[in-house]
Amino acid sequence: MAHRGTDAGPVYRLVPSGSVPTTPSRLDPTQQAVVDHPGGPLLVLAGPGTGKTTTIVEAVAARIDAGVDPEQVLVLTFSRKAAAELRSRITGRVARTIREPLARTFHSYAYGVLRRAALLRGDAPPRLLTTAEQDAVVAELLRGDAEEEGAVRWPAGLAPALTTAGFRTELRELLMRATERGVGAAQLAAWGRESGREHWVHAAAFQEQYEGVTAFSTAGRGDASGYDPAELVRAAIAELDGDPELLRQERERARWLFVDEYQDTDPAQVELLELLAGRGGNLVAVGDPDQAIYAFRGAEPRGIVEFPERFLHTDGRRARRVSLGVCRRSGAELLRISRKVADGLPGPWEHRRLSPVEDTEPGAAEVHVFGSAAVEAAYLADVLRRAHLLEGLPWSEMAVVVRTAGALGPLRRALASAGVPVAVSADDLPLAAQ
Repeated sequence: MAHRGTDAGPVYRLVPSGSVPTTPSRLDPTQQAVVDHPGGPLLVLAGPGTGKTTTIVEAVAARIDAGVDPEQVLVLTFSRKAAAELRSRITGRVARTIREPLARTFHSYAYGVLRRAALLRGDAPPRLLTTAEQDAVVAELLRGDAEEEGAVRWPAGLAPALTTAGFRTELRELLMRATERGVGAAQLAAWGRESGREHWVHAAAFQEQYEGVTAFSTAGRGDASGYDPAELVRAAIAELDGDPELLRQERERARWLFVDEYQDTDPAQVELLELLAGRGGNLVAVGDPDQAIYAFRGAEPRGIVEFPERFLHTDGRRARRVSLGVCRRSGAELLRISRKVADGLPGPWEHRRLSPVEDTEPGAAEVHVFGSAAVEAAYLADVLRRAHLLEGLPWSEMAVVVRTAGALGPLRRALASAGVPVAVSADDLPLAAQ
């Protein structure tokens, strides 16, 4: 907010944040090739530090500058934070008022489809069931099962775990992954019997119970518009499949479709993209198979490998694949080391052959092996304290990356006890835990 004084008193003016006009970025030839893409499906492999977000922003700005209506450009990404950053950068770059957000998460867009479908039918707007609501229902049902008053008779070996938060979370994750893939209770139970996984059979019975109580598929609540987050994308697909006019409208809204972090998409999200893009549609997907980190949430990293065969041009040609080739984040030595590690990974490889920006420090890496997590934490605390006390490095310029979220708690406690202040990014915590 800004203000200036007048004879009549101060005058205040609201200044929107994050929308300061920016000048076009300087692009390398591989980025410019993406910006200049004439149309049709395109897969962009973008390693770390190659400027993929900048490339998406400039590609969107180029279309709008060329006369494409901003209402016909849609950017989809995986996380709320990434969507907010893209919205801010695109708005600043095009320096014009845009009514609808250009960048959204898949779930936000799917919810929008359901809302527009409800309006077309004259129905009430859909309501999203919160994580807390789902968790409360699951906890109540499991409590009844533990007291042998529920509909599911779990194996004796699982009985002590029924009322724990860990079991409740894992069960809810299983139901969400099944829903995202369109796997019903009958199919889950059949797979459980075929593979000898008795707990899958009981989970399927619990799924039926859960659906009956909460209207997992939006029925039985007395509120036909209540949706579980896991079923949003599938529900949007069903609406688009069953309503040609709605599909036509949504395709018109996404004449240019960009997808960030494509390696983190799940099968339902890929199906949604196939519906929106159709054959030969203007779809630009950006991702890196080496950075796929959300398989535990249902993402299918192999989807990025299958992209050229799934998304075809109108004449049947496979989608083109290009790679961004300049890394602005790491020097030559770090790139050499990371390339050596990545060479053992499956999938496409050309995006790993990165060149550093001129005059970049080469960087360095060390490998240490410890006998226990406690020894490792003590070493980390010593390194961080020395860097701060002896070299004057601010705590805010240090970071520790862990492989799994489960390692955060013990490591945070160990560092804090050694006098190292620790702040965990909110993105590493579920929304309900924030």
